Amino acid sequence: MNRSPRLPGDPAELTFPALLLRNAEDHPDLPALSWRSGAGWATLTWGEVRRDVAVLAAGYAALGVRRGEHVLMMMANRPEHWLSDLALVHLGAVPVTVYGTSAPEQIAHIARHSRARLAVVEGAREVARWEPALADAEVPLERLVVVEEAAAGEHGTYAALRASGARAHRADAFDKAWREVRPTDPLTVVYTSGTTGAPKGVRLTHRGVVLNGIALDEAIGFPPGAAHLCYLPFAHIAERVLGMYLPQLRVAPVHLCADPARVAATVAELRPQQFFGVPRVWEKFATAFRAGLAALPEERRRAVEAANETARAHVACRERGEDPPADLDAAFRTAKAEVLDPLLRRVGLDRVLWAASAAAPMPVALARFWAGFGLVVVDAWGLTETSGVVTTNGPQAFRLGSVGKPLRGMEVRTADDGEILVRGPYVCEGYLRADGGVDDVRDAEGWFATGDVGRLDEDGYLWVTDRKKELIVTSTGKNVAPAVVENALKEHPLIGQALVHGDGHSYLVALLVLDPDAAAAWAAARGIEGDPAAAAEVRREVARAVEEANARLNRTEQVKRHLLLTEEWGPETGELTPSLKLRRRVIREKYQDLIESLYTG
Repeated sequence: MNRSPRLPGDPAELTFPALLLRNAEDHPDLPALSWRSGAGWATLTWGEVRRDVAVLAAGYAALGVRRGEHVLMMMANRPEHWLSDLALVHLGAVPVTVYGTSAPEQIAHIARHSRARLAVVEGAREVARWEPALADAEVPLERLVVVEEAAAGEHGTYAALRASGARAHRADAFDKAWREVRPTDPLTVVYTSGTTGAPKGVRLTHRGVVLNGIALDEAIGFPPGAAHLCYLPFAHIAERVLGMYLPQLRVAPVHLCADPARVAATVAELRPQQFFGVPRVWEKFATAFRAGLAALPEERRRAVEAANETARAHVACRERGEDPPADLDAAFRTAKAEVLDPLLRRVGLDRVLWAASAAAPMPVALARFWAGFGLVVVDAWGLTETSGVVTTNGPQAFRLGSVGKPLRGMEVRTADDGEILVRGPYVCEGYLRADGGVDDVRDAEGWFATGDVGRLDEDGYLWVTDRKKELIVTSTGKNVAPAVVENALKEHPLIGQALVHGDGHSYLVALLVLDPDAAAAWAAARGIEGDPAAAAEVRREVARAVEEANARLNRTEQVKRHLLLTEEWGPETGELTPSLKLRRRVIREKYQDLIESLYTG
């Protein structure tokens, strides 16, 4: 297969049903979708995917799903989710995935706002949270379809929907429905996870997402046929693009990982050529990697450290746009083959040609850690409102710490206050209103104010500092980007999570959360028994880490006092969004007394 499969028409006029037809006609036997089945994997080819999609589309039509109607889904990354999304799109309906961590009140808000009549959910855990919305007279929701049959109770089942689709399917009706889909039609609505306030429904079109995917493919030059490991929620724009839309565009296989806790094990098994992870995922990988390195004999560790230096020098040349000298290139290839790749192979990262991060600023120290193994983790940047990616680093042109250069067709500039503004064909249609209309996100000149703060350097690379609304304003009038300080603190492996606070105060304080895996390994290496968090040596080491971070920060950014917490923050407990970003307001409210004690105690 060529690097770029043929496009079945003008890119600006394509829809995803047209792309799936192209895949089924041109590449019917290539693998499309795989998922865990027993000890192995079950796989559908592109030809089989389209046949399944046709059956499911008939099943949803039999339930009364109409063109333009929103259908809600709450499932893990499983085939029923992926295939249903495609089937609904072929009907001209609008699939909307709801985060699996959403509370009943959030579910009811989205169901009410989207005016959805049908929701497809996974099992008992989901049914319990959706039934209150069914019973609410102010919510239009009428019916649930449950994938796990034993949990369905009085509700419909996915198996029954599929069976009715098999009976009702007519090729002419299926063909007529998808050919009526227009490139300007909504492809999906993505409800932002909301670090503050109620989520907004962002309406994305076929045209915006197709053009964004083509431009991203051009900028990255993905390996032909490279499989994507799909484990982030489909409610997040990153996984929608990488795990659903881009594979259809590129005719590339997808491996579904329904349990995010098994990502590391699945990477080790599949040894993918490409891997995407938000910074927290790369931090977790690095923690486990460091623990393994610490257990090596001293002589082997010295060899690894020497190889790390060679790899970083090689990456630094490439980062400057230079060809590494012949002797450095030879030394790097030897170090990679004899020292680094065997270590990467243990965790399944030895074949990675494209490694990327997004959703939050990637700590530079973390990027340089991976560069020491010859693995360039490039940052990209975009928002739900921009159909995915606006800027990206590429394998051959990158600046670690930046989020790269704009994709073809996108304009980027900064306002007087540093806010990043973007304009171009990937900016969304707008925010969905409860009456079905759309509020434009752009100003009169077509610019979308992203809410992120940053700068463009002289070479055209964008550097994102933080969210504008999350900037700390001290009592002395200084602006501080909290992510910069938090990333500096997290450079020490013991500190897994951090939140700094200082609005209206003369100095910053921090809540720090121990990384449980790193803390256990650190304590064991020093013969410390019991709970690491209770050990005086651990607390002294954390205090030293804060001092080291302060030495790299300017005076306004330095943390004067801190508290060490032991319970990790997560989406289930509310401190993180489902895409693992800090919910600062939630954390500040939850730990208000502790934060105030850092100023008054």
